[in-house]
Amino acid sequence: MTIKQPKLKLIKHLTIFILIFLNLFITKAISIESKIILKINNSIITNTDIKNEANYLKALNPNLTNLDDNKITQIAKNSLIKEKIKEFEISKLDNQSISTDYLENIIKTIYSNIGLNNKSEFLNYINNLNINISDVESKLSIEALWNRLIYRKYYSKLKIDKNKIRQEIKANKQTTNSYLLYEILFNADENQKIIELYNKIKNSIAENGFENTASIYSSSSSSNSGGKLGWVNESAMNKTILKQISNLKKGEYTQPITIPGGFLILKIKDMKMTEKKIDVETEILQRIRAIQNEQLNQYSNIYFNKVKKEIIIDEK
Repeated sequence: MTIKQPKLKLIKHLTIFILIFLNLFITKAISIESKIILKINNSIITNTDIKNEANYLKALNPNLTNLDDNKITQIAKNSLIKEKIKEFEISKLDNQSISTDYLENIIKTIYSNIGLNNKSEFLNYINNLNINISDVESKLSIEALWNRLIYRKYYSKLKIDKNKIRQEIKANKQTTNSYLLYEILFNADENQKIIELYNKIKNSIAENGFENTASIYSSSSSSNSGGKLGWVNESAMNKTILKQISNLKKGEYTQPITIPGGFLILKIKDMKMTEKKIDVETEILQRIRAIQNEQLNQYSNIYFNKVKKEIIIDEK
């Protein structure tokens, strides 16, 4: 049966109308679901982005579940701001690839820190939280590329005296202390702001605990794991930090320590004394690596603050 021309026109008009209606409906639904919270240069962050980031951060640091929703939201927002700023900077790099093996090692460290035995367990864990492994890999790649940028930019500026390290190792005592350390790294431009911010941090530590406070206030990448630095031997610490640490008991934290680019608060989560049975050359390499990481972390903070000043952050 042949459809008459007027009826064809009517069907065509109805189809167009339905498509327009559906488009408007979907657009409105999306706008209700996602609200723009802030703009960082030309990139937007929505409430959905912040919700997803909060879910991701709680997966990596289960202690965050002890915080109320407002604090977790603020942590997630700050985390996304840091990530976007780093992403803008690394977008200028010619090589933005990360090797699969390197990424797998980072993932292994993450799932080990939260008590999982292998990647299969980790995949099940994040799938149950509606987190896609590709999103995890993307976030880890940004952090890895940033670290590589800092390494290449500042490696030549690192100050390490190998001979001095060797002499210290040979002259050192037969027992040595190791500390399980957590950190809060923060910045302030003026003395008054330093005092105000430190008081806020102290109050937050009293209310929420050190690890959750690190997630809220720390500008270090360790904030995603509650500020955890891991076990650090006293031989790998500079004299200023060791002096502050050696006077503390387990569970106590330092006053703000001035470092290049900001201020550092360290907490002793645990400590142990071990008898020194060391290979001198191995110990030298370990100390050099620890000193390199400490200095690169400081340079990372300095460079991040420099980049941040060039970024336009528009909060809605």
